[in-house]
Amino acid sequence: MADASTTTRLMRFTKMHGIGNDYVYVDLAEFGVEDPAQVARLVSDRHRGIGSDGLVLVERLEPGDGADVRMRMFNADGSEAEMCGNGIRCVAKFAIEREMASGSQLRIATGAGVLDIEVHHDDGEVVAASVDMGVASTTCGAIPAGIPGLDEAASTIGLDVDFANLLPDRSEHLAAIGAEPVVSLVSTGNPHLVIWVENLDGLDLAAVGPELERHAWFPERINVHFVRVDAPDRVTMRTWERGSGPTLACGTGASAVCAAGALEGRTAEAITATLPGGRLELHHDRSTGHVVMRGPAVEVFAGEIDLARLEES
Repeated sequence: MADASTTTRLMRFTKMHGIGNDYVYVDLAEFGVEDPAQVARLVSDRHRGIGSDGLVLVERLEPGDGADVRMRMFNADGSEAEMCGNGIRCVAKFAIEREMASGSQLRIATGAGVLDIEVHHDDGEVVAASVDMGVASTTCGAIPAGIPGLDEAASTIGLDVDFANLLPDRSEHLAAIGAEPVVSLVSTGNPHLVIWVENLDGLDLAAVGPELERHAWFPERINVHFVRVDAPDRVTMRTWERGSGPTLACGTGASAVCAAGALEGRTAEAITATLPGGRLELHHDRSTGHVVMRGPAVEVFAGEIDLARLEES
Protein backbone atom coordinates (compact mmCIF):
# COMPACT_ATOMS: atom_id res chain seq x y z
CA MET A 1 0.00 0.00 0.00
CA ALA A 2 1.35 3.46 -0.92
CA ASP A 3 2.55 5.76 1.89
CA ALA A 4 0.63 8.96 1.23
CA SER A 5 3.11 10.94 3.33
CA THR A 6 5.96 10.18 0.94
CA THR A 7 4.31 9.11 -2.32
CA THR A 8 1.91 11.10 -4.47
CA ARG A 9 0.52 10.36 -7.92
CA LEU A 10 -1.31 13.50 -8.97
CA MET A 11 -3.63 12.91 -11.90
CA ARG A 12 -5.10 15.89 -13.70
CA PHE A 13 -8.70 15.30 -14.76
CA THR A 14 -11.84 16.96 -16.06
CA LYS A 15 -15.32 16.00 -14.91
CA MET A 16 -17.88 16.17 -17.76
CA HIS A 17 -21.35 14.88 -18.48
CA GLY A 18 -23.80 14.41 -21.32
CA ILE A 19 -27.37 14.74 -19.94
CA GLY A 20 -26.18 13.42 -16.59
CA ASN A 21 -24.10 10.50 -17.89
CA ASP A 22 -20.89 11.61 -16.15
CA TYR A 23 -17.29 10.53 -16.58
CA VAL A 24 -13.81 11.53 -15.47
CA TYR A 25 -11.71 12.53 -18.50
CA VAL A 26 -7.92 12.31 -18.59
CA ASP A 27 -5.53 13.53 -21.29
CA LEU A 28 -2.95 10.76 -21.59
CA ALA A 29 -0.34 13.32 -22.66
CA GLU A 30 -0.64 14.85 -19.19
CA PHE A 31 -0.88 11.68 -17.12
CA GLY A 32 -0.17 8.12 -18.19
CA VAL A 33 -2.77 5.84 -16.61
CA GLU A 34 -1.06 2.48 -16.02
CA ASP A 35 -4.04 0.55 -14.63
CA PRO A 36 -7.18 2.17 -16.06
CA ALA A 37 -9.52 -0.48 -14.66
CA GLN A 38 -8.35 0.22 -11.11
CA VAL A 39 -8.37 3.99 -11.64
CA ALA A 40 -11.92 3.78 -13.01
CA ARG A 41 -13.09 2.00 -9.87
CA LEU A 42 -11.34 4.51 -7.60
CA VAL A 43 -12.48 7.74 -9.25
CA SER A 44 -16.04 6.51 -9.90
CA ASP A 45 -16.77 5.98 -6.20
CA ARG A 46 -19.30 8.71 -5.33
CA HIS A 47 -18.36 8.69 -1.64
CA ARG A 48 -14.56 8.23 -1.61
CA GLY A 49 -13.59 9.31 -5.12
CA ILE A 50 -14.63 11.97 -7.63
CA GLY A 51 -17.92 10.28 -8.45
CA SER A 52 -18.79 9.19 -12.00
CA ASP A 53 -20.18 6.48 -14.24
CA GLY A 54 -16.62 5.68 -15.28
CA LEU A 55 -13.32 6.86 -16.72
CA VAL A 56 -12.54 8.10 -20.25
CA LEU A 57 -8.95 8.31 -21.51
CA VAL A 58 -8.21 10.68 -24.39
CA GLU A 59 -5.10 10.18 -26.55
CA ARG A 60 -3.84 12.72 -29.09
CA LEU A 61 -3.13 11.09 -32.45
CA GLU A 62 -0.72 12.03 -35.21
CA PRO A 63 -1.65 13.13 -38.74
CA GLY A 64 -2.13 10.02 -40.82
CA ASP A 65 -3.55 7.95 -37.95
CA GLY A 66 -7.05 8.26 -39.40
CA ALA A 67 -8.53 10.17 -36.47
CA ASP A 68 -7.84 13.25 -34.37
CA VAL A 69 -8.00 11.53 -30.97
CA ARG A 70 -8.66 8.10 -29.50
CA MET A 71 -10.97 7.46 -26.58
CA ARG A 72 -11.02 4.49 -24.23
CA MET A 73 -13.95 4.14 -21.86
CA PHE A 74 -14.05 2.17 -18.59
CA ASN A 75 -17.19 1.54 -16.60
CA ALA A 76 -17.47 2.17 -12.87
CA ASP A 77 -16.67 -1.50 -12.20
CA GLY A 78 -13.45 -1.27 -14.22
CA SER A 79 -14.70 -3.17 -17.27
CA GLU A 80 -13.87 -1.62 -20.64
CA ALA A 81 -16.68 -0.80 -23.05
CA GLU A 82 -16.36 -0.37 -26.79
CA MET A 83 -17.91 3.11 -26.87
CA CYS A 84 -20.04 5.64 -25.03
CA GLY A 85 -22.46 7.88 -26.91
CA ASN A 86 -22.70 10.59 -24.25
CA GLY A 87 -19.00 10.26 -23.54
CA ILE A 88 -17.91 10.74 -27.15
CA ARG A 89 -19.71 14.11 -27.33
CA CYS A 90 -17.74 15.19 -24.27
CA VAL A 91 -14.52 13.89 -25.83
CA ALA A 92 -15.24 16.08 -28.85
CA LYS A 93 -15.67 19.15 -26.60
CA PHE A 94 -12.54 18.16 -24.63
CA ALA A 95 -10.47 17.78 -27.80
CA ILE A 96 -11.60 20.99 -29.51
CA GLU A 97 -11.27 23.20 -26.45
CA ARG A 98 -7.81 21.80 -25.63
CA GLU A 99 -6.67 22.25 -29.25
CA MET A 100 -6.20 18.55 -29.95
CA ALA A 101 -8.32 19.21 -33.03
CA SER A 102 -9.60 22.31 -34.80
CA GLY A 103 -12.69 23.44 -36.63
CA SER A 104 -16.13 21.98 -36.10
CA GLN A 105 -15.55 18.51 -37.58
CA LEU A 106 -13.39 15.81 -36.04
CA ARG A 107 -12.90 12.06 -36.05
CA ILE A 108 -12.62 10.01 -32.87
CA ALA A 109 -11.24 6.48 -32.74
CA THR A 110 -13.14 4.12 -30.42
CA GLY A 111 -13.34 0.43 -29.70
CA ALA A 112 -16.28 0.40 -32.12
CA GLY A 113 -14.35 2.09 -34.94
CA VAL A 114 -13.73 5.69 -36.03
CA LEU A 115 -16.74 7.98 -35.72
CA ASP A 116 -17.39 11.37 -37.32
CA ILE A 117 -18.51 14.20 -35.03
CA GLU A 118 -19.69 17.74 -35.65
CA VAL A 119 -19.51 20.10 -32.68
CA HIS A 120 -21.92 22.99 -32.13
CA HIS A 121 -20.79 26.27 -30.58
CA ASP A 122 -22.52 28.96 -28.57
CA ASP A 123 -20.53 32.16 -28.02
CA GLY A 124 -17.29 30.32 -28.77
CA GLU A 125 -17.96 27.38 -26.42
CA VAL A 126 -18.70 23.84 -27.56
CA VAL A 127 -22.13 23.11 -26.08
CA ALA A 128 -23.32 20.11 -28.10
CA ALA A 129 -22.28 17.60 -30.73
CA SER A 130 -23.81 15.47 -33.44
CA VAL A 131 -22.35 12.00 -33.84
CA ASP A 132 -22.71 9.58 -36.72
CA MET A 133 -23.00 6.45 -34.61
CA GLY A 134 -22.45 4.21 -37.61
CA VAL A 135 -24.58 1.27 -38.72
CA ALA A 136 -26.93 -0.23 -36.15
CA SER A 137 -26.19 -3.96 -36.29
CA THR A 138 -29.09 -6.37 -35.81
CA THR A 139 -27.86 -9.96 -35.99
CA CYS A 140 -27.08 -12.47 -33.26
CA GLY A 141 -23.42 -12.55 -34.26
CA ALA A 142 -23.07 -8.76 -34.07
CA ILE A 143 -24.60 -8.38 -30.62
CA PRO A 144 -23.31 -11.06 -29.71
CA ALA A 145 -26.19 -13.21 -28.52
CA GLY A 146 -26.50 -16.96 -28.18
CA ILE A 147 -30.25 -17.53 -28.46
CA PRO A 148 -31.52 -21.11 -28.76
CA GLY A 149 -32.80 -21.79 -32.26
CA LEU A 150 -31.10 -18.78 -33.89
CA ASP A 151 -27.80 -18.78 -35.78
CA GLU A 152 -25.31 -15.88 -35.96
CA ALA A 153 -26.93 -14.42 -39.09
CA ALA A 154 -30.44 -14.36 -37.62
CA SER A 155 -32.15 -10.99 -37.21
CA THR A 156 -32.57 -9.69 -33.68
CA ILE A 157 -35.38 -7.24 -34.45
CA GLY A 158 -38.84 -8.04 -33.12
CA LEU A 159 -37.99 -11.30 -31.35
CA ASP A 160 -40.86 -13.11 -29.66
CA VAL A 161 -39.94 -13.94 -26.06
CA ASP A 162 -41.62 -15.78 -23.21
CA PHE A 163 -40.67 -13.85 -20.08
CA ALA A 164 -41.79 -16.78 -17.94
CA ASN A 165 -38.91 -18.78 -19.43
CA LEU A 166 -36.47 -15.90 -19.91
CA LEU A 167 -36.80 -14.51 -16.37
CA PRO A 168 -39.07 -16.81 -14.37
CA ASP A 169 -38.54 -14.90 -11.10
CA ARG A 170 -39.37 -11.55 -12.69
CA SER A 171 -42.06 -12.45 -15.23
CA GLU A 172 -44.92 -11.27 -12.99
CA HIS A 173 -43.23 -7.90 -12.52
CA LEU A 174 -42.66 -7.54 -16.27
CA ALA A 175 -46.31 -8.37 -16.89
CA ALA A 176 -47.37 -5.79 -14.29
CA ILE A 177 -45.55 -2.98 -16.12
CA GLY A 178 -46.98 -4.03 -19.46
CA ALA A 179 -43.79 -5.41 -20.99
CA GLU A 180 -44.55 -6.68 -24.48
CA PRO A 181 -43.32 -10.21 -25.29
CA VAL A 182 -41.42 -8.76 -28.26
CA VAL A 183 -37.88 -7.40 -27.87
CA SER A 184 -35.06 -6.21 -30.10
CA LEU A 185 -31.30 -6.55 -29.80
CA VAL A 186 -29.16 -3.85 -31.44
CA SER A 187 -25.44 -3.13 -31.43
CA THR A 188 -24.48 0.52 -31.83
CA GLY A 189 -20.89 -0.09 -30.82
CA ASN A 190 -22.17 -1.62 -27.57
CA PRO A 191 -24.79 -4.37 -27.24
CA HIS A 192 -28.33 -3.36 -26.25
CA LEU A 193 -31.58 -5.09 -25.32
CA VAL A 194 -34.73 -3.04 -25.96
CA ILE A 195 -37.92 -3.94 -24.07
CA TRP A 196 -41.15 -2.05 -24.78
CA VAL A 197 -43.35 -1.31 -21.76
CA GLU A 198 -46.51 0.62 -20.94
CA ASN A 199 -45.66 1.67 -17.37
CA LEU A 200 -42.16 2.95 -16.60
CA ASP A 201 -43.18 4.33 -13.20
CA GLY A 202 -43.70 0.83 -11.82
CA LEU A 203 -40.39 -0.51 -13.13
CA ASP A 204 -38.04 -2.04 -10.52
CA LEU A 205 -34.89 -1.48 -12.56
CA ALA A 206 -32.53 -2.62 -9.80
CA ALA A 207 -34.25 -6.00 -9.67
CA VAL A 208 -34.63 -6.72 -13.38
CA GLY A 209 -31.57 -4.97 -14.85
CA PRO A 210 -28.79 -7.09 -13.32
CA GLU A 211 -30.45 -10.38 -14.26
CA LEU A 212 -30.89 -9.35 -17.88
CA GLU A 213 -27.39 -7.84 -18.11
CA ARG A 214 -25.84 -11.18 -17.14
CA HIS A 215 -28.36 -13.49 -18.79
CA ALA A 216 -26.93 -16.63 -20.40
CA TRP A 217 -27.95 -15.34 -23.84
CA PHE A 218 -25.32 -12.60 -23.65
CA PRO A 219 -21.72 -13.85 -23.32
CA GLU A 220 -20.35 -10.29 -23.12
CA ARG A 221 -23.25 -9.01 -20.98
CA ILE A 222 -25.67 -6.40 -22.31
CA ASN A 223 -27.14 -2.95 -21.71
CA VAL A 224 -30.87 -3.07 -20.95
CA HIS A 225 -33.44 -0.41 -21.91
CA PHE A 226 -37.09 -0.23 -20.94
CA VAL A 227 -38.91 2.05 -23.37
CA ARG A 228 -42.36 3.65 -23.52
CA VAL A 229 -43.52 5.02 -26.87
CA ASP A 230 -45.24 8.36 -26.19
CA ALA A 231 -45.83 9.33 -29.84
CA PRO A 232 -44.41 8.30 -33.21
CA ASP A 233 -41.57 10.81 -32.71
CA ARG A 234 -41.15 10.59 -28.90
CA VAL A 235 -40.06 7.89 -26.47
CA THR A 236 -39.21 7.78 -22.77
CA MET A 237 -36.62 5.27 -21.58
CA ARG A 238 -34.76 4.01 -18.54
CA THR A 239 -31.41 2.26 -18.68
CA TRP A 240 -29.49 -0.39 -16.81
CA GLU A 241 -25.95 0.05 -18.12
CA ARG A 242 -23.57 -2.87 -18.37
CA GLY A 243 -20.89 -2.45 -15.72
CA SER A 244 -22.37 0.71 -14.17
CA GLY A 245 -25.97 -0.05 -13.22
CA PRO A 246 -28.72 2.57 -13.51
CA THR A 247 -27.49 5.68 -15.32
CA LEU A 248 -29.16 8.97 -16.12
CA ALA A 249 -28.52 8.51 -19.83
CA CYS A 250 -27.04 6.20 -22.45
CA GLY A 251 -26.29 7.61 -25.90
CA THR A 252 -25.52 4.32 -27.64
CA GLY A 253 -28.65 2.92 -25.98
CA ALA A 254 -30.85 5.75 -27.22
CA SER A 255 -29.40 5.17 -30.69
CA ALA A 256 -30.28 1.48 -30.42
CA VAL A 257 -33.82 2.37 -29.34
CA CYS A 258 -34.14 4.71 -32.33
CA ALA A 259 -33.10 1.93 -34.72
CA ALA A 260 -35.25 -0.72 -33.04
CA GLY A 261 -38.34 1.48 -33.00
CA ALA A 262 -37.99 2.40 -36.66
CA LEU A 263 -37.28 -1.15 -37.81
CA GLU A 264 -40.17 -2.58 -35.79
CA GLY A 265 -42.48 0.13 -37.11
CA ARG A 266 -43.20 1.51 -33.65
CA THR A 267 -41.66 4.96 -34.20
CA ALA A 268 -40.64 7.36 -36.93
CA GLU A 269 -37.09 7.49 -38.27
CA ALA A 270 -36.43 10.69 -36.29
CA ILE A 271 -37.26 10.73 -32.58
CA THR A 272 -36.63 12.58 -29.34
CA ALA A 273 -35.64 10.24 -26.53
CA THR A 274 -36.29 11.43 -22.99
CA LEU A 275 -34.01 9.89 -20.37
CA PRO A 276 -33.77 10.70 -16.65
CA GLY A 277 -30.91 13.13 -17.36
CA GLY A 278 -32.38 14.94 -20.37
CA ARG A 279 -33.18 14.56 -24.06
CA LEU A 280 -31.37 13.33 -27.15
CA GLU A 281 -32.31 13.89 -30.79
CA LEU A 282 -31.85 10.83 -32.99
CA HIS A 283 -32.35 9.86 -36.61
CA HIS A 284 -32.18 6.40 -38.18
CA ASP A 285 -31.51 6.30 -41.93
CA ARG A 286 -33.23 3.15 -43.17
CA SER A 287 -31.31 3.19 -46.47
CA THR A 288 -27.87 3.11 -44.82
CA GLY A 289 -28.61 1.78 -41.35
CA HIS A 290 -26.74 4.70 -39.78
CA VAL A 291 -27.98 6.48 -36.66
CA VAL A 292 -27.10 10.13 -35.97
CA MET A 293 -27.35 11.38 -32.38
CA ARG A 294 -27.32 14.99 -31.19
CA GLY A 295 -27.04 16.11 -27.57
CA PRO A 296 -25.25 18.42 -25.13
CA ALA A 297 -21.74 18.17 -23.68
CA VAL A 298 -21.02 19.89 -20.37
CA GLU A 299 -17.80 20.45 -18.43
CA VAL A 300 -18.42 20.48 -14.68
CA PHE A 301 -14.97 21.12 -13.20
CA ALA A 302 -11.28 20.27 -13.54
CA GLY A 303 -8.70 19.43 -10.91
CA GLU A 304 -6.03 17.09 -9.63
CA ILE A 305 -6.45 14.00 -7.49
CA ASP A 306 -3.83 11.94 -5.65
CA LEU A 307 -4.32 8.34 -6.71
CA ALA A 308 -2.03 7.11 -3.90
CA ARG A 309 -4.33 8.66 -1.33
CA LEU A 310 -7.40 7.24 -3.07
CA GLU A 311 -5.91 3.75 -2.89
CA GLU A 312 -5.53 4.12 0.89
CA SER A 313 -9.06 5.36 1.54
